[in-house]
Amino acid sequence: KADDKNDIQLKIPNDNMSEFYQWFHFRLETEAEQSHTIKLLDLAKSAYPEGWQGYDVVASYDREEWFRIPAEFDGDTLTFTVIPERSSIYFAYFAPYTYDRHLDLLHMAQSAHHCKLDTLGHTLDGNDMSLLTFGEPEEGKKKIWMIARQHPGETMAEWFMEGMIQRLLDENDTVARALLEKAVLYVVPNMNPDGGIRGHLRTNAVGVNLNREWQTPSMEKSPEVFLVRERMLETGVDMFLDVHGDEAIPYNFVAGSEGIPSYDENLAALENAFKQALLTITPEFQDEIGYDKDEPGKANLTVGSNWVAEQFKCLSYTIEMPFKDNNNHPDPLYGWSPERSVMFGQDVLAATLAVTDKI
Repeated sequence: KADDKNDIQLKIPNDNMSEFYQWFHFRLETEAEQSHTIKLLDLAKSAYPEGWQGYDVVASYDREEWFRIPAEFDGDTLTFTVIPERSSIYFAYFAPYTYDRHLDLLHMAQSAHHCKLDTLGHTLDGNDMSLLTFGEPEEGKKKIWMIARQHPGETMAEWFMEGMIQRLLDENDTVARALLEKAVLYVVPNMNPDGGIRGHLRTNAVGVNLNREWQTPSMEKSPEVFLVRERMLETGVDMFLDVHGDEAIPYNFVAGSEGIPSYDENLAALENAFKQALLTITPEFQDEIGYDKDEPGKANLTVGSNWVAEQFKCLSYTIEMPFKDNNNHPDPLYGWSPERSVMFGQDVLAATLAVTDKI
């Protein structure tokens, strides 16, 4: 209900054919310079209730600068008060990465002579599954795959990709040039265009969580994974990064493949080399706080990074960024932001170069 500006009550709709809900993106049009209190209800049953604790809402007047509005969570309702400076203001769970911007990113990239755009096939809603290939495949070159946004509400993952791609396109950037001499990069900036367009948090058009489909994907339920996996099996993989956002944990971190059947000292050494490089390059990264480690042999092989690690016996990481803020370097005005995601993507490219000779 929205009949009282001091008690606007909203509910987040479910992802289609799914129990998940958490992503929101809406506009308030009203009289400026008046206080409004907005409540998001029924969040105890949302996908990640712990994601609302210590979370501040993202807002924008111009859809470019997204700032934070302090919010309070009581276990079921998120409440925030805003005095809009303009008559129209947007709110979102995180700064959106629109489908139009996604198409702009693909075509900006393909305008460079060393980047090729391919359509692998189509999603259930008829959208393109797009792959960018950087560099020329040659004997002896490493094959590095990077994907993002299997979970469409994790928009920071495509902001990260934008940063990484910008760096790969910069012909004056010696990190990018050195990497492309040693490797071909296969980049899928958006694994789940249908979910993004539909405003989902976690699933594709038919309610499927793509990051639980990697063992047995199908064109009927998960064409996104089926098509990307098929191309991976053609090219081979020497290193894999799968970029995500985490609702609850206010830090950047990685999750490795320590639970796969074929995990060994070599993979452990590669994982440590990558983490050490990233720790050296940027204070935005840390390795103290993250997910619990899998027990040996207990990894879920339906998860992308685990399936790839086991299938190709290669360095394979899930990279996680926060929806909230990086508590090691908090920014009360912006929290974790598109700009920081872009820079983190650029830094991860440098860490990738640091391990390329080892993979």
